[in-house]
Amino acid sequence: MNQSLSDDRDFRAMMGDVKPLRGHNRAETGKKRANATEAQRARREAAEETLGERNFLSDDFVDLVPPFDPIAFRREGIQQGVMDKLKHGGYPVQAQLHLNRRPLAECRRLLFPFIQDAYAHDLRSLLIVHGRGRDIDSPANVLRSYLAKWLTQFDEVQAYISAQSADGGLGATWVMLRKSDRAKANNRERQQKRRG
Repeated sequence: MNQSLSDDRDFRAMMGDVKPLRGHNRAETGKKRANATEAQRARREAAEETLGERNFLSDDFVDLVPPFDPIAFRREGIQQGVMDKLKHGGYPVQAQLHLNRRPLAECRRLLFPFIQDAYAHDLRSLLIVHGRGRDIDSPANVLRSYLAKWLTQFDEVQAYISAQSADGGLGATWVMLRKSDRAKANNRERQQKRRG
């Protein structure tokens, strides 16, 4: 007997009384989700308003950065060696935010919780991808100019600098956050244990 005929007969014997699904060829996953209730919508809107009120990032006028100029900032006390290491990707990326081709208002809304959450989780080295325009008034360059302004408004941001071409060039920015009080305490505790 031919092998394929034997396989076919074995398959039919194993399938026995199995019948195909009727109607559409999809599994039923339960009830369809109802639309959000009035109370749920009200809570969601209240939460968004609260976040919006906490978001201190200014959307006022900004001086546009020339499109081919890198952006950089460091607070007093940050050494040049730290900036050089940050610029060359010497610190591992602990979190990334992609703002490329997003409206300015959405970028402002996304940046605020990103920095806050990263700081709350003791992350220090962040990479923000924002794109780079070739004209001074292109949307990507406007975003880059606002980003330079916004990052200085966070007390948590110690420094930022445009990335090297391998990490996105002028279309990406490295950000260094300061250590949280919890991270400082953990570091002191480790140092004391090591000293004995």
